[in-house]
Amino acid sequence: MYTDILIPLDGSSLAEQALCCFEHLAAPNARVVLLQVIRSPIPVITPEMSLPIPDSGQAELLSEAHAYVKGQAANLVKQNVEAEGVVIEGDDVAGTIVDYAHDHGMDLIMMSTHGRGGFSRLVFGSVAEDVIRRTLCPVLVVRPT
Repeated sequence: MYTDILIPLDGSSLAEQALCCFEHLAAPNARVVLLQVIRSPIPVITPEMSLPIPDSGQAELLSEAHAYVKGQAANLVKQNVEAEGVVIEGDDVAGTIVDYAHDHGMDLIMMSTHGRGGFSRLVFGSVAEDVIRRTLCPVLVVRPT
């Protein structure tokens, strides 16, 4: 049984599928952290200067992400689950998930995957696969239904 469970979310119903399964693995009084990683604006760097790309709604994106994870956490709290929502800006989604799990003593990462294979996986990559490769924490991957 796990006491500190990290569930990365991206705002999609696919990612939310991981929310239906954690109860079977959670210890009594387990804590669930719902984490959404928002990509930081990438600066434009040339040999002569560095320019940040215009914000283009980053503050609004962060605000929406906070509201989303807080709402999802509130739904779990209504079910008597200790839950909190966290939003972090980062360039590397998988790395941010792994770092958060390590820095906050999470003992399970539970996440959904798109279940892509072949060329599609090559083009789009897999955050879940990257997390699995980079963490020492157990990872439970939920396939789409």
